[in-house]
Amino acid sequence: MKDVVNKIVDKYPASVFKNRKQHIVLVDHDTEEPQTITANTRTIPGIITSRGCCYAGCKGVVIGPIKDAITITHGPIGCAYYSWLTRRNKAKLEGNETDNFLQYCFSTDLQEGDIVFGGEKKLKQAITEVVETFHPKNIMICSTCPVGLIGDDINAVATWAEAQYGITVIPFSCEGYKGVTQSAGHHIANNQIIKKIVGTGNREVGKYSINILGEYNIGGDSWEIERVLKKIGYDVVSVMTGNGSVENMSNAHKANLNLVQCYRSINYIADMINTKYGADWLKVNFIGLQSCVDSLRDLAKYFDDPALVARTEAVIAEELAEVQPIIEKYRPVCEGKTAAMYVGGSRALHYQYMFNDLGMDTVLAGFEFAHRDDYEGSDVIPFIKEDADSKNIESLHLEPDEQKYRLFIPREKFEKLRQEIPLNYFGGMIKFMNNGSVVVDDINHYEIDEFIKILKPDIFCAGIKEKYQIHKMGVFSKQLHSYDYSGPYAGFKGAANFARDIAMGLTAPVWNMIQPPWKTEPMLEGYYIKEVV
Repeated sequence: MKDVVNKIVDKYPASVFKNRKQHIVLVDHDTEEPQTITANTRTIPGIITSRGCCYAGCKGVVIGPIKDAITITHGPIGCAYYSWLTRRNKAKLEGNETDNFLQYCFSTDLQEGDIVFGGEKKLKQAITEVVETFHPKNIMICSTCPVGLIGDDINAVATWAEAQYGITVIPFSCEGYKGVTQSAGHHIANNQIIKKIVGTGNREVGKYSINILGEYNIGGDSWEIERVLKKIGYDVVSVMTGNGSVENMSNAHKANLNLVQCYRSINYIADMINTKYGADWLKVNFIGLQSCVDSLRDLAKYFDDPALVARTEAVIAEELAEVQPIIEKYRPVCEGKTAAMYVGGSRALHYQYMFNDLGMDTVLAGFEFAHRDDYEGSDVIPFIKEDADSKNIESLHLEPDEQKYRLFIPREKFEKLRQEIPLNYFGGMIKFMNNGSVVVDDINHYEIDEFIKILKPDIFCAGIKEKYQIHKMGVFSKQLHSYDYSGPYAGFKGAANFARDIAMGLTAPVWNMIQPPWKTEPMLEGYYIKEVV
């Protein structure tokens, strides 16, 4: 396989060859040296990448699902339209809630004249119209590329609006060109949430109080996860940010434990809450049956209550009894097949657990916007060198809050417990994958084609930008950024939905109508060299 990888990157010029080779790892658990990978670096100019921008990470991922805040995109209309419910973040009113603005799209629609003369006046006008029409309690402002280039001061406008209308207005300077991927936008959003929202509420919480971090309720995932957790007896204080609200997030500091689902998009705030308020975080995965079971048991172990443990086991047994027959119905269709994945967030790891439940092996996996710790685990963080691009993002240095900092469990118990469950720790994707499988960071269209020809996966899970390219190769592609209008896929019932959709896709007759390239093109290439005498 190493020769195959070399053959793929051999097509590049020398400088590109060296760069791309560092982004590809063949998993080898028998080697004594830790396997390293290059990540979170700029995409090589000219390569067709699938990454998104800083604005996409801030507004499109983290801020977009918040239902009780109106988010105004300060920039051209295309940016706002691009991020308008494209990830299918679902939200509904619950309890005494009155505001759900997710169905609306707000933009200052900057034109050429605004770029020349400045857009602050137009932003103030937009805020005024929003306040008069919708009367929101919270407004968020997300800036895009032109705003950063012309120097509009959205922080000053936010301060003006708060004084003018007496509401919360939070600016996010998330111009698309900041950072190297949408990961920069995650970081910016995390910073503002901890600075402006978390710690401002004061509701009473239950004994088993938790936050769910990095869950965006795509296709209803969060509702399914919350259903199971509440059934066991947990008090879900807030979800960041699927079906989430500013009001609930303001109380996040009160929870006794944070559950981290998507590590990349929310690990910043998990660490900052731990530093400022004392609450630990636990890496969980609610994608796949066995991973759900393991995460629920780890969670119960943290709270160390025999009654909670018993209730957890009872709910697990009840849920499995309902969905396992459905999984077993579809398993024969999927068993023995192979999968490849290239998705954002932690999904390229999470869904490997789901494929394992179906008897499928993952032969290739990669992330769009990962850092080295997504691949190699938390242990590598102290060795990651900060580069110029990373320095564009504010790094908050927090201290324990004198009034609100508290430890739920003694540190002696914490040190013992973290040997058993992933407390304040993420192991990374490489450790989980099978020997001989391929890990690729920031894969491009050319490499997708070549790896499909070599590995011949039965399914290649990716995003909308890659889906139709993969279909043209004669391979089924399941879109895991927004689930292709299906879902939920999280939790026990979500696993049954996923098994159904994968079995349906694999058996679709359309694949018999497409000739993949390796059936019509030679797989070996040769050259004649004419000797000149």
